[in-house]
Amino acid sequence: MRFLPTGAAQAISPFSGDEALEIVDRDTPNYCTMDINMPGIIGTEAAAQILAKYPGISVAIFSSNIQQSHQTRAAALGAKFVAKPVTEKSVAQALDFFECKT
Repeated sequence: MRFLPTGAAQAISPFSGDEALEIVDRDTPNYCTMDINMPGIIGTEAAAQILAKYPGISVAIFSSNIQQSHQTRAAALGAKFVAKPVTEKSVAQALDFFECKT
């Protein structure tokens, strides 16, 4: 099992896709995780806007909505799609994705 070093990350939990965009504009994080099913702008659309404006940010989309169209859209954006339920293995895959992008 791997852990992030203490103080290496700050978790912020936006309520909606719109709020996620505001947070990214304000804080410009290195990494961003989100769900597809969010109020307002859905996760894939928020990811598209984030990556268009900040291509250096790594985005992982965690979702129980595993329709192929969502997975294809995430891949086309350059985001990592992670199916729920989240497991230790899927979190490790997302962390590996983040490390590859930096």
